[in-house]
Amino acid sequence: MSDETRVLYNDSCPVCRFEIAHYRKTATACALPLRFDGLTQASDWGVTPDAAAKRLHVLHQGKVLSGIPAFQILWAQLPRWRWVARFTALPLIHPLACAAYDHLLAPMLYRAHKRREAAKLAPLR
Repeated sequence: MSDETRVLYNDSCPVCRFEIAHYRKTATACALPLRFDGLTQASDWGVTPDAAAKRLHVLHQGKVLSGIPAFQILWAQLPRWRWVARFTALPLIHPLACAAYDHLLAPMLYRAHKRREAAKLAPLR
């Protein structure tokens, strides 16, 4: 089994790109075994690009996780982010973090993604 952790993210989302660029820079500087895949690689993961655009996915030790558990795997590997992985794993914090991501953040970013995609397809006025 590979030691590499793969991250599937919405590379057409400016917020997601900004965040992943930070993680990628840290991973590169520390020579961490992290690989970042955009939506065009979603089929390699067995998900549609639309499903991949809805939330962050991580493949780690043969297991695909999404949402806060995926972030926790990613954060746990990054210096200066490990504390966030530990904090969001605390018994009272974990369900709150999952709820915030699942019901607020991820849907908000996905709606913005759908608006950007619709704007690309809209005829010029």
